[in-house]
Amino acid sequence: MHETDWASTIGILMQSRQTILPKRLGDPGPDETQLQQILQAAASAPDHGQLLPWRFVLVPQPARAALADVFGTALLERDPQASAEQVRQAQEKAHRAPCLLLVVVDARRGDPEIDLFERIVSTGCAVQNMLLMATAQGFGSSLTSGKALKSAALRALFGLQEGEHALCFISIGTAQSRKHPRLRPAPPDYCSILAA
Repeated sequence: MHETDWASTIGILMQSRQTILPKRLGDPGPDETQLQQILQAAASAPDHGQLLPWRFVLVPQPARAALADVFGTALLERDPQASAEQVRQAQEKAHRAPCLLLVVVDARRGDPEIDLFERIVSTGCAVQNMLLMATAQGFGSSLTSGKALKSAALRALFGLQEGEHALCFISIGTAQSRKHPRLRPAPPDYCSILAA
């Protein structure tokens, strides 16, 4: 394929990516081959010092109940007055989307001169590569965060070590519905020129 064709294809892929909320992601999710392609895409991210400062933890269906318990516990720790319905809603989030991965960034691995901000940038690039691969495969995807990511119960469930941070969850599945594409910002909205 000619370079201009590659650029056009990649541009269309990037523009077609949109966030699909986990509650709108259903079966089927990626099969094993597709999931490995998604994970392999992360390896193309820039990684100063080749630290590999990020990792991903797949949450299969049999483990979703444990994650649901963590979400409920985390809510009650923040708000002891939370109702049973609010706890149920928090727990239900663990069961959305057929494919769910936790994104973990390591602030301590390797060269200590490479700070957390640079490691997070590398992680973000890895995640974007994964989202684009999922889009190329025809899946919808989204990133979700929340206060539960900082809870002791979640850290224990995922075996996070000192210096590791739970950054967000990646949800992937078949889009049950889509919003109209949002208006994207144009380069003048976010790029300026340094005056001589």
